[in-house]
Amino acid sequence: MPDMPPVDAAAPVAEAERLPELDVLRGVALLGVLLANFVGVASAGVLATGTQLAALPSARFDAVTDFLVHWLVADKANTLFACLFGLGFYLQMQRGAGRAGFERRYRRRLGWLLVFGVLNQLLLWQWDILHLYALCGFLLLSMRGWRTRSLVAFGLLAALYSDKLQEWIAGAVGWTPIPDSLYADPAVLERQAIVVSGSYRQVVAMQWSMTWAEWIAGGMLAAWIVYALGRFALGAAIGRSGLAADIRAHLPRLRTLACWALPSGVLAALVVRLLGDGLWQPLGQNDALVHLAQSLRAPTALLLAAGYASAMVVALHGARGGRWLLPFAAVGRMALTNYLAQGFLYAFVLYGIGPGLGLAGRIGSTSIVATSLAFFAGQVVFSHLWLAHFHFGPMEWLWRTLTSARRPRFRRMRALPATT
Repeated sequence: MPDMPPVDAAAPVAEAERLPELDVLRGVALLGVLLANFVGVASAGVLATGTQLAALPSARFDAVTDFLVHWLVADKANTLFACLFGLGFYLQMQRGAGRAGFERRYRRRLGWLLVFGVLNQLLLWQWDILHLYALCGFLLLSMRGWRTRSLVAFGLLAALYSDKLQEWIAGAVGWTPIPDSLYADPAVLERQAIVVSGSYRQVVAMQWSMTWAEWIAGGMLAAWIVYALGRFALGAAIGRSGLAADIRAHLPRLRTLACWALPSGVLAALVVRLLGDGLWQPLGQNDALVHLAQSLRAPTALLLAAGYASAMVVALHGARGGRWLLPFAAVGRMALTNYLAQGFLYAFVLYGIGPGLGLAGRIGSTSIVATSLAFFAGQVVFSHLWLAHFHFGPMEWLWRTLTSARRPRFRRMRALPATT
């Protein structure tokens, strides 16, 4: 395959055309995804029991940490990440519109993303989102002729739907697609024993079993397609609005949005979390209120994510915001590489395979958050060092190469010393 310059209409925006604001948002979203995923997979009902976590010396701190992560990070991070994917896919479609072979290259690009996601889900990380985003990318391609208002209307309507709402509806009609026994202690301890002491083949078989029972047969894939596609549509609508083309001109509106959406989103997310977890019972024990609150997590996450995003963009254009936020841009430019690397962290800490620590059931949320922050700091440093020598992250380069069947220029050209 011959080398080629880093230009491809079906690929992410070229380096000179990148928007640092979007890269920063993508990097911050990846930190949130890391925290939410790591805390989630190590939590009670997945790879640990409530009794095990309650017996940890850090249990009191873990309860607070767990609440803070679910209140301020979970759902908000993947909402922002999905909206940015939708915006990015829209920008690619916009650049490639009318070009010969664009749609074929675009579909091939999504096809390889689907392959990466399925492999990641089956071989390493059972809660992968790449395959989900690839499927939503195909659907977004079919929606490219929609008007902006239609995209916004669909996105907002889809924001009301979630796996929690789907479970509530299914339970109301007497259908339980995911058996409660899947999250009961015997099943949890069986999974824990496999990841801590079992072989890699057993881990892969267990992850496929969970994927089938929860994701496919349990219908969660369908719920999350609606969830993600709605956010993709909103991201595409943002692209249509022209905001990404001239962010500075939209700063007054973004400042207004931040002042309104950030405090109201924080408050709404707090109320929904307290009610959904049964920590606040203004009507006494009321299952309907609990289910309603859990179903409202998705729309409140959208509100708070909008507050986060607008506040960060405004801060980036301030005197001090850039100093604190711009380091995230390098991580965002290598989003695929960094996202996949995070799966190895989960496996190393929780699984006992090879050099793995095998801490499933023996590590609480506080330690997980501290580990995640240290790991992400390493990702920031690594991303900056890597991009000083290469145009793309390693997985981004592979993705482009497979999409175009040609190798884009990978290594940066070094300036030649001046001669006299």
